[in-house]
Amino acid sequence: MSVRTEAPAAPTRVVATLILASLGAFLASLDVVVVSTALPTLQKNLHASLSDLEWTVNGYNLAFSCLMLTGAALGDRFGRRTMYAVGVAVFTLSSVACALSDSSGSLITARVVQGAGAAVVLPLTLTLISDAFPLEKRGMAIGVWGGITGLGVAAGPVLGGLIIQGISWQWIFWINVPVGAAVAVLSLLLLKDSRGGRPQLDLLGLVLVAAALFALVWAPVRAPSIGWDSGEVIGALAVGAILMAAFIGWQRRARYPMLPLEYFGLRGFSTANAVILFVFFSLIGSLFMIAQMFQVGLGYDPLDAGLRILVWTAMPMLVAPVAGLLSDKIGNKPFMVLGPLLQGGGLFWLGMVAAPDVSYTTLVAPLIVAGIGIGMVFPTVANAVVMAVPLNDSGVAAGTNNTMREAGGVFGVAVLSAVFAGHGGYRSAADFMEGFKAAEIVAAVVVVAAAAAAVLAPGKREVDATAPGLSAAPPPVPHTEQV
Repeated sequence: MSVRTEAPAAPTRVVATLILASLGAFLASLDVVVVSTALPTLQKNLHASLSDLEWTVNGYNLAFSCLMLTGAALGDRFGRRTMYAVGVAVFTLSSVACALSDSSGSLITARVVQGAGAAVVLPLTLTLISDAFPLEKRGMAIGVWGGITGLGVAAGPVLGGLIIQGISWQWIFWINVPVGAAVAVLSLLLLKDSRGGRPQLDLLGLVLVAAALFALVWAPVRAPSIGWDSGEVIGALAVGAILMAAFIGWQRRARYPMLPLEYFGLRGFSTANAVILFVFFSLIGSLFMIAQMFQVGLGYDPLDAGLRILVWTAMPMLVAPVAGLLSDKIGNKPFMVLGPLLQGGGLFWLGMVAAPDVSYTTLVAPLIVAGIGIGMVFPTVANAVVMAVPLNDSGVAAGTNNTMREAGGVFGVAVLSAVFAGHGGYRSAADFMEGFKAAEIVAAVVVVAAAAAAVLAPGKREVDATAPGLSAAPPPVPHTEQV
């Protein structure tokens, strides 16, 4: 294992990398949630059906989830700076198309393209940061990245409410355009380019993994409306499992595999991916329920609901930079264990006090506790997964981790919606709160599995002793000819 010998990046370029990569992550995260507050307006202005509204959200999420590994592989092959700028440009141009849409069909199509752009952007943000910062400062840098990513999640409901009530729905997309254009241009001018160790794309692997993830994500997206026992959902899960098995089998034989399977034998890599899967199952599923709880259960309008959710969603913005900085000193593991326990404890507390007549002040403390826990996880999981692999494969690590993150969120919404429907409904505020309570208890229990996985993660001494992130990986050793 050869130690990197290149000269440190210039301070200006390092700062530019952190700012530009964090802004890309902010845009991608913001558009996961900002559209949710516009759904009633879209239904009225575009004469959209319930199915159209679902696909306005799910079209973005499906493309985002399924193409994350593809985006990382394209960056490794064609240059991370180049593909990052291309991804931001695709995201920006599709935002223009969203804003100009005059029908639900054209909006859904533009949202799918927007999600594809975000799938290229998000994994490369971590790769660019990991390449620019030395190991001893990487936790701090990823902490800032995590805080700004958290700001995107936090700002979504509030910003959406302000725009919908104060301007027009189109501006939830127009606001992306000047920021995206500036990030794309400045990235080409200021960032250092780098590539992974694979001289050619694993095209068959790209097709297999994208198709497998599409089928596996399609199932929970459709399940709330047609049922988990429907032929379509069961068939999608079966097809996804078969295609994923085929992908894994191909990766064992491919000359330049897009996802080296031996990485899953590394505790740092496998535990970080397990943690983020369970954390985002609980987080995104709970965000879906809590946003409705404030409106349906407690009667607030979208803007008031968004403002009240801030005590929860703003915590990662405040806590993530601190957790990232401290992780450089004490390691990632303590935060990966404690964070999910706080998240689960806060959500369980929230479920226990939920009632139609509950005061907002009663909800503040559990929301803050849960938010602090999430803020501890954001940067430390990202840091752990890229530190577990050689530097040249940080894009693969980030792509895998973000794929697990988005898949967890999709399954979280589907499962918690099913739990909610089985215990409550929309007939009254009391009925809603019964379903909400059951859903949040499940969310709290599931996220404890993240803490259990984190217990198995390597500690700081073990990470420092191995530290593959300090070295540049040689190209993978060919073991058969690639088709």
